[in-house]
Amino acid sequence: MNLFRLLQARAAAGKPVRVALIGAGKFGSMFLSQVPHTPGLEVPIIVDIDRERAREACRTVGWSAELIAKTVFTDDGARAIAGGAMDVVVEATGNPAVGIRHARAAIAAGKHIVMVNVEADVLAGPLLAEEARNAGVVYSLAYGDQPALTAEMVDWARATGFRVVAAGKGTKYLPAYHDVTPDGVWQHYGLTAGEAQSAGMNPQMFNSFLDGTKSAIEMAAIANACGLDVPADGLLFPPCGVDDLPHIMRPRSHGGVLERSGVVEVVSSLERDGRPVFRDLRWGVYVVLEAPNDYAADCFRQYGLKTDGSGRYAAMYKPYHLIGLELNISVLSAALRGEPTGQPYGFRGDVASVAKRNLRAGEMLDGEGGYTVWGKLVPAAASLKAGALPIGLAHRLKLKHDVAHGEIVRWNDVEFDANNETIRTRKAMEGAFAKEG
Repeated sequence: MNLFRLLQARAAAGKPVRVALIGAGKFGSMFLSQVPHTPGLEVPIIVDIDRERAREACRTVGWSAELIAKTVFTDDGARAIAGGAMDVVVEATGNPAVGIRHARAAIAAGKHIVMVNVEADVLAGPLLAEEARNAGVVYSLAYGDQPALTAEMVDWARATGFRVVAAGKGTKYLPAYHDVTPDGVWQHYGLTAGEAQSAGMNPQMFNSFLDGTKSAIEMAAIANACGLDVPADGLLFPPCGVDDLPHIMRPRSHGGVLERSGVVEVVSSLERDGRPVFRDLRWGVYVVLEAPNDYAADCFRQYGLKTDGSGRYAAMYKPYHLIGLELNISVLSAALRGEPTGQPYGFRGDVASVAKRNLRAGEMLDGEGGYTVWGKLVPAAASLKAGALPIGLAHRLKLKHDVAHGEIVRWNDVEFDANNETIRTRKAMEGAFAKEG
């Protein structure tokens, strides 16, 4: 609780925390909006494939012409990381291959890396985090996004002596969403294609939010960071409001829906018939905890905590996440404390590519949120045993075999270049954790 005081000391000493931002999209822009209002924090270099778009993003969020003029805009991430006295690199491109490359460059340059790019984190984060720890730099999940916020709540629960029963987030979900393609996505958001286009909204990105892929990616990140288990057959997405969390998000043996205690799970803001859930958690995160004894359970009741009927299970939640507006917490934690706001310490959860329809040999996969596959959360051990193709690599790969609707796409179903840097990194991680298992 002293980040601001530590930052004030840096500002007073004339040694601001300096950040290189890679990717000036929505998340990056929200972060940039806070920079002029945070004395002691500077972003002297911004990397984006469209430098003018990055300048426009700065103007849009209220940067002065003077501040923009003294900022370097470039499209060369590797060069930006290698040069300059930066404390922290923020990777916010959303591209797994690019994210892995930038993370490794930052680690090699002795700079902390905040990985907004959760797609890259799930694809290779356990390996990257280990490389960062060995190099003496911080690899961190991004505060403001749900994985880091959930990891914080899990840490709070464990540090106060509670057993974590379940942790995760809320989202809008119906089973039919798994097969939705970019052509049909906007009706589920109450928009026309024209309205979405005029707002600059990417149909494939928003479809990833809808078809379950993004939820799977975020839960894998939480499982890997917190040492939590992954449901054996994928996320359940039970309809659940905040008042019902202790009732529903407990083990089946105690009347809930979970196969066991200590798992990640996503709760839906919609009942299965499409009605809205009462007091939903669509924008927030939660942790369900168990009292270790009768005394603690009595305290839950005495202090008004919502519990299940037994009084032993309770929930804490945060109703909103502000993504890039909160990213300063990760940046400053890394630079001033040398601590991550969550990072993977193992490989517990993976996201496998699942066919949205009957796929034929010769077809080209089109990745996250596309027309061909969606991402399903699976235990990492099961993914490795099945040879599942991770969703982060299911882009521009040609199928060698037919894959039936609802089946997992496997490595041996696709043609791939074994010498590709991203594939080599992923294979190295699979090999490392297969040995551990």
